[in-house]
Amino acid sequence: MTVFKIQKGNSPVILAFPHTGTDLPAEVWDRLNDNGRLLADTDWHIHDLYAGLLQDATTVRATFHRYVIDANRDPDGNSLYPGQNTTGLIPKTDFDGKSIWKEGAEPTHTDIAARLDAFHSRYHTALSAEIERVKAIHGLAVLYDCHSIRSHIPFLFEGTLPDFNIGSNSGASCALEFERVTAEVAGYAAGYTSIVNGRFTGGWTTRHYGKPAEGIHAIQMELAQSTHLAAEAVPFAYDPEKAEKLRPHLKAILERLETVAYELKAMGNER
Repeated sequence: MTVFKIQKGNSPVILAFPHTGTDLPAEVWDRLNDNGRLLADTDWHIHDLYAGLLQDATTVRATFHRYVIDANRDPDGNSLYPGQNTTGLIPKTDFDGKSIWKEGAEPTHTDIAARLDAFHSRYHTALSAEIERVKAIHGLAVLYDCHSIRSHIPFLFEGTLPDFNIGSNSGASCALEFERVTAEVAGYAAGYTSIVNGRFTGGWTTRHYGKPAEGIHAIQMELAQSTHLAAEAVPFAYDPEKAEKLRPHLKAILERLETVAYELKAMGNER
């Protein structure tokens, strides 16, 4: 099966999609229980939501589902949020804490090793290559990691999640200018709520690649699915009317990120 899809561009901005894939090998599908087969924790329709928003941007999208292996988790298995509920490299449960595997069919250490090699590492090898290619063109690269999640998940967080959840690893994964312009656009978006480094401060992708001193800036956007889905439940249908209201704000964010990248490039990327 195809592990990733790439659309190459020459903008300094790269869009990554680690969680929109829904492909599963037959042996994984056969081991999922009925709850797991709902694939409820997919970042539904995010690649469609961002499609065409930034001309000449590179996109790298994992086509495999996070239940195969999570492309946004530390390959060493370390928790992103120690002490808080979360899901692992190969999730044992869904975001509600409910089992996704048939009894006795849970993934083994052998499964983890095989899937790291066949899926996780191949996706990140491709993403790394695109980051280096774009950096070679501009002297810097901006990785924008695209995500979405249901706005109400008591197992993971209390209350209602803001619409725009911006993560910069508490400011460590990108130059301040990138965090600032993203927060400004989200903050001025009428009818939407936003937060910077709240419940979600950036996953492994943001933390791993974000090295501002080396010219690689990474920022994560976790959107509440209420912003673009008809309902945050099966069948997780895309709502074109909601999406068309949201897309101009996402477009503005990406364009501002690109502008800042060109400004830093003109200054010699001295950050």
